[in-house]
Amino acid sequence: MARTPRGNLTDHVATSLGRSIVSGEYEPGSVFQINDLCRSFDASRTVMREAVKALTAKGLVTSRASVGSIVQKEESWNLSDPDVLDWFLHVKGNTVPLIREFMEFRLAIEPMAAMLAAELGDQAAIAKIDMALDRMKAAKNGEDDSLAADIEFHVAILHASGNRFYVNMRHTVDVALNISIRVTNRSKGVALASVADHAKIADAIREGDGEAAKAYMTNLIMEAQQLLQGKIPALENI
Repeated sequence: MARTPRGNLTDHVATSLGRSIVSGEYEPGSVFQINDLCRSFDASRTVMREAVKALTAKGLVTSRASVGSIVQKEESWNLSDPDVLDWFLHVKGNTVPLIREFMEFRLAIEPMAAMLAAELGDQAAIAKIDMALDRMKAAKNGEDDSLAADIEFHVAILHASGNRFYVNMRHTVDVALNISIRVTNRSKGVALASVADHAKIADAIREGDGEAAKAYMTNLIMEAQQLLQGKIPALENI
């Protein structure tokens, strides 16, 4: 039987342990040993060390010589890490508070990114925003994936801002939007995001009107934020 490549096994172990930590199976302060993990996962010490090293980088554990790997409190977790955020969103029973916090984060980032994109005027980057908007229009006719197109639009604006810190958040935004867009659309009773509202942002960016781009993006996110203040749909199967 073919062996699983070590890299894939390391990822599998890190994901399994990460989900267990985030779900609360391992409480903060819990300690696990490499030898015990090797037996549990039927994996080599090298694989386990690499998996633990990955979790350490994500803030989920810290390793001490002669003690082992110690599970850290939630406040130490790197929620901007796409893996950690994905585990958090999919294993926690109530994701709504985190989505609300994510909306607050978006309000601090995306309106400014839209303004910077308009002011910078990078035509190649703006063309990618327009391509994402075209995908959203096609999705209305069932010719594209509406969620993927919506996420592509927002990520394209982060790129168009020209700010490397904003661009670096693209993976985090991608993961969180996969959940939050579906929640807010379901709250709104629609399957698709408003193409017209997104088009206003794209038009303002294309016209170099930074203040308008910022205002339209702010309104878009605040509408989604307000939806979360009301009745939240069941999150099963989201």
